[in-house]
Amino acid sequence: MDGIEHRMVNINGITMHVAEKGKGPDVVLFLHGFPELWYTWRHQIAALAAAGYRAVAPDLRGYGDSDAPISAAAYTCHHTAGDIISLIDSLGVDKVYLVAHDWGAFIGWYVCLFRPDKVKAYVSLTVPFRPRHPKLKPVETMRALFGEEYYICRFQNPGEIEAEIAKYGTAKVLRKILSDRKPGPPCLPKDNPFGISTTTTIKLPSWLSEDDLKYYTSTFDRKGFTGGLNHYRALDLNWELTATWTGAQVKVPVMFIVGDRDMTYTTPGVKEYVHNGGFKKDVPLLEETVVMEGVGHFINQERAEEISSLIHDFIRRF
Repeated sequence: MDGIEHRMVNINGITMHVAEKGKGPDVVLFLHGFPELWYTWRHQIAALAAAGYRAVAPDLRGYGDSDAPISAAAYTCHHTAGDIISLIDSLGVDKVYLVAHDWGAFIGWYVCLFRPDKVKAYVSLTVPFRPRHPKLKPVETMRALFGEEYYICRFQNPGEIEAEIAKYGTAKVLRKILSDRKPGPPCLPKDNPFGISTTTTIKLPSWLSEDDLKYYTSTFDRKGFTGGLNHYRALDLNWELTATWTGAQVKVPVMFIVGDRDMTYTTPGVKEYVHNGGFKKDVPLLEETVVMEGVGHFINQERAEEISSLIHDFIRRF
């Protein structure tokens, strides 16, 4: 894409691929989710660079051209947040504006919790802060609430969901995931977990082109999905490693943006947490919550211009 530079950096014991554009003194650092890449931020990179910022978007650990350690134990919150802190240091700045989506937002919350001194302000898309339960591990809790077919539960066994993706093909699976607008909680049945038809092809939404899908497909065909899935497989280990932060608040300025059709937002209990005081209690510097009508999960691509404007209008205040 025009003007976006790509380079490899050695950080926190791995090699990470970074895309960036802009020469401004202030850095906006973008963290993608699953199953995505730096590329999900292509519109925001252009917009924020044009607004005078240095826009930076890595392929996270396990994705794209970044290293992908084999063991899920190498994907804990300390590894992934450590990657981001090391990346910030490599950029030659003390602090960044942090923007994150989906699993990247999980990492973003950990960065803000562990190292608030490194974040000027944080924009979280689709995933609110999730406080650590003092007694219940996350995967067993999700299994009890939503059943064995809940997508995070289905992601836990190494090789299992990878085999399902291989069975139906990367392109068809990504087409289905990126096009899906079904409210949550998302479940993956044992039989045809992604609900892929053998007779019809899903039409891509207007915000995603066939060329966009080809980029994602070719990268995941080459890299595989295990690295991305390993982030989910470290969930219970994260719980074990973060007892020290039980009850801790996130103390950086935050904006939360979500679509009203988002699979996370429409999962039972999430709206209540976001709007009934729990979120503000855990994140006392929560400045604004924006719920966009008629918008699904991949919000930064579906409403690219609006998201870029919201990000810019928020971060310029700090």
